[in-house]
Amino acid sequence: MPVEAPAHYFDEVTYIVDELKVRGLLMTPNAAVKRIVIYLRGGKGQVGMVRTGRLMQFAEDNTLVFGPYYRGNNGSEGKDAFYGADLNDVTIAIKILNQMYPKAHIHMIGFSRGGLQGLLTFQDLPISSYIIWGGVSDIYLMYEERVDLRGMLKRMIGHPKKQAEAYKQRDAISQITEQSPPILIVHGGKDHQVGIHQAYYLAEQLDQIGATYRTFYQMSEGHIPRPFALKVTLSTIHQWMIDVENQNIKQSYDNN
Repeated sequence: MPVEAPAHYFDEVTYIVDELKVRGLLMTPNAAVKRIVIYLRGGKGQVGMVRTGRLMQFAEDNTLVFGPYYRGNNGSEGKDAFYGADLNDVTIAIKILNQMYPKAHIHMIGFSRGGLQGLLTFQDLPISSYIIWGGVSDIYLMYEERVDLRGMLKRMIGHPKKQAEAYKQRDAISQITEQSPPILIVHGGKDHQVGIHQAYYLAEQLDQIGATYRTFYQMSEGHIPRPFALKVTLSTIHQWMIDVENQNIKQSYDNN
C-alpha cells in the first residue's frame, strides 16, 4: 500500500461508524469522478477479502471504486455481525462518498455474501442501481442450502426458529418496493457456493413486486466465471451501468 495504477491510485482508508474505526480499500481516479462503484465483498475474515484486482475489474477513467472491509475484518474495529450492525459500514461509506461527489452516479455490486449485504441497504441510499453477482438473496435459503455454514450462522445469528426476529430483520426482499433502484441479477448456473435458485427466487419476487430488474445468467459457469466468461460478465455489468445512467432500463426483462 498504496498500489500504483496508470489512471488511479489506491489507499486504505479509515472512517468512523458507530464509534468504530472501519477500514476499506479506495481506488480513486486521477480524472474527475463521474461514477462510483461500491464493491461489497463476500466471505468472512480472510476468505473473500477485498483485493486490488477485484476493484480494478470496474476501473474506468472517471470511476472511483470502494470496497469496505466490514467491522471485525482486516484491521477494522468491532465484531462482524453478519448482516447486522455491519450494514452501517456500507451505508455510512456511501453517504460520505455521496457528499464528496454529489453529482456522481453510484452503483453497488454485492458479490456472494455481499449480495444480501447490498439488498438490505440499497433501498434508502442515493444510488443509481444495484448489481447482485452470485449473491445470497435470502437468508433462509442460505441456511437450508449451506449445511456447512449452519454452525457459523447459529453462532453469529442463531437458529431460524429460535431467533426468528433476527432472521426476519435479515429478510431483504420484503423491504423491496416498486420504487426501489433497478437491480441487475448476475449468476452462474453451476454455482455450488450460492445456488442459482437464489437468483431465480429473487427474480420471481421482483416480478411480483413490480420492481425494475434485468438478469444475466451464465449457465455453464460457477461461483466465479472462467476468464473468457468473466470478460463477458464485466462487459454486461459495465453496459448495465451505462444503461441506467442513460435511463435506458426497461421493466423486468431477461438477458440470458
